[in-house]
Amino acid sequence: MVQLRSYILVALFIVLIAAEATIVKGDANGNGNGNKGNNNGNGNEGDDNGNRNKGNNNGNDNKGNGNGNDNEGNNNGNDNKGNNNGNDNKGDGNGNKNGGKEKNDDFDEMEPLPSGQERASCKAKGGCNMKTLVCPAQCPEKKPKNNKRKKGCHVDCSSKCEVTCKWRKPNCNGYGSLCYDPRFVGGDGVMFYFHGAKGGNFAIVSDDNLQINAHFIGTRPQGRTRDFTWVQALSVMFDTHNLVIAAKKVSQWNTNIDALIVKWDGEAINIPNDGEAEWRTNEEEREVIVERTDSFNSLRVRVAGLVEMDIKVRPIGKKENQVHKYQLPDDDAFAHLETQFKFKKLSDLVEGVLGKTYRPDYVSQVKIGVPMPMMGGEDKYETPSLSSPICTACRFKGQSASGIATI
Repeated sequence: MVQLRSYILVALFIVLIAAEATIVKGDANGNGNGNKGNNNGNGNEGDDNGNRNKGNNNGNDNKGNGNGNDNEGNNNGNDNKGNNNGNDNKGDGNGNKNGGKEKNDDFDEMEPLPSGQERASCKAKGGCNMKTLVCPAQCPEKKPKNNKRKKGCHVDCSSKCEVTCKWRKPNCNGYGSLCYDPRFVGGDGVMFYFHGAKGGNFAIVSDDNLQINAHFIGTRPQGRTRDFTWVQALSVMFDTHNLVIAAKKVSQWNTNIDALIVKWDGEAINIPNDGEAEWRTNEEEREVIVERTDSFNSLRVRVAGLVEMDIKVRPIGKKENQVHKYQLPDDDAFAHLETQFKFKKLSDLVEGVLGKTYRPDYVSQVKIGVPMPMMGGEDKYETPSLSSPICTACRFKGQSASGIATI
């Protein structure tokens, strides 16, 4: 009996040794060189941390989806060929050597077709999600470079799920436009005029995280009871920053001379005419891009997650002056802005001359059918200065940058 028990103990000992060997060679956790499991270790071909990790997370020479040097995946790392942050990043996010590709909330850039037609993979919610849209042959690029005046490819990942060729200039009859003296088309599609006052500043949009003010210039001919007015400057306030776009005062208009002023937090910035023809910055994870859409006097502005604007500077011509009887002086062309806004995320309680027309429950108070339907509210929306977020109805909760009182 004693001998039988000895045989049983020896057999159990052999089984335990075999089981331990199986565990060591198996798929569980284990640190060490040459570990083929799923977690940590040098030479790890599994899914987590380790040098020369061919899995999905952290490690040097990581070919997976996470962090690491020479990372071919989707997130952070040097020489990152994925979609997010990293030096020498060839994807869509922030980093040096980004290749000029713009990070977009609605789609990810894809490699163009051999024909040069750009492609986009939609990531907006809805039926267009994950679909690939290809730019038409007539406008293969979203941002034409050789001739900025050409139509660009517009990618729409909404329920329309389409690509179209569009001029990259403000459409004064389109939604969210602000043109002429000054005439608005609201988010509800209704056209109206808001005259403001010569030398006044008014909140065009005021929301929790965005405020856009406009500075009005104007003149009052003899015998009139109100000013003729135009928008000469816009101040875009968000987070702790302030972007100002303005038209210079010019005595004689010349289409080949730039009349644009652009300031970032009070400092003048230069928008180049060659190459990408843009200025950009990444502040607090929010990208801001100011891009020329013509050689002179035309811009596209994008503040990531908040607003896009197409802006053009134009003068009051002699014929226009005569027809409308503005009686403008000979030494001032009254250069002003034509703008079209596209907002990303406005709250249901957004305010402002234009902003309130984007409320879901908004009902226009202007008289439809009259030649010049008027919108009041000067008392509610007037601000002390172009860069001030304060007005009776203003909602902006951020802080504008200092030192931006004048143009």
